Amino acid sequence: MTLPSTDLKSAPLFDHLDELRKRLIISVVFLAIGLGIAFQYRVALIELIKVPLQGSEQYRLGVIKVVTQGLTDQFVLALNLSFWAGFAAALPLILGQVWGFIAPGLYPHERRWALPFVIGAGFSFLAGAVFGYYLVLPTMVGFLLDFLAGSVTPLLNLRDYIGTVTTFLVAFGLSFELPILAVILTRIGLVNHVLLRKGWRIALVGIMLFAAIITPTPDPTSMLVVAVPLYLLYELGVILSRVFRLPPPEETPILGT
Repeated sequence: MTLPSTDLKSAPLFDHLDELRKRLIISVVFLAIGLGIAFQYRVALIELIKVPLQGSEQYRLGVIKVVTQGLTDQFVLALNLSFWAGFAAALPLILGQVWGFIAPGLYPHERRWALPFVIGAGFSFLAGAVFGYYLVLPTMVGFLLDFLAGSVTPLLNLRDYIGTVTTFLVAFGLSFELPILAVILTRIGLVNHVLLRKGWRIALVGIMLFAAIITPTPDPTSMLVVAVPLYLLYELGVILSRVFRLPPPEETPILGT
């Protein structure tokens, strides 16, 4: 009796792993190119990320100083900032590789959404980062630095500041991916538009809590500036979940009928 070859049975798995490895390598190359280009503009990036400090009265008066303490801090900070800028620039290309990996498992009519997926996900991330940078960060930074009304003079560590700002912007970028996430989870079958519609109250509470945490100012207007767009994105996710819902399974005929 001849046993089936395990190599033949495992071949499709290894093919998928090989394809995944190729896509990861290409994505890393795109990221490296983006990082290299962004690194050439490291000084401009540092100045750009310091712009939200203008929301502080003490900073505008020259009271607050932005400093580094370690010998390698300037190089590491420039590299870190260049990484995130390069990631943002290379994101559409990286998402293209993600789509290229999952596309073979989709139906032909679903593969036509490749370009909207790549453009939509990349644009959503950048839109979230830009939204946080221009509309939220200046108020938040100014409030935190002037919280004690000038009785304390902050000596701002550039490393901590850049880490906080980049984390904040990445969080906003990812939060703006809510509609794309809703489509993906719908196509996988984990959620549907009915479930999302029923959970709107939970989503609203979660969004309000997120907005309250991310905007520590006591001004409710600032919180609403964050919460309203995020809830509108949730509603857009519900609509897209309905558009991209899975077709109902075909009914199996009962024997003898």
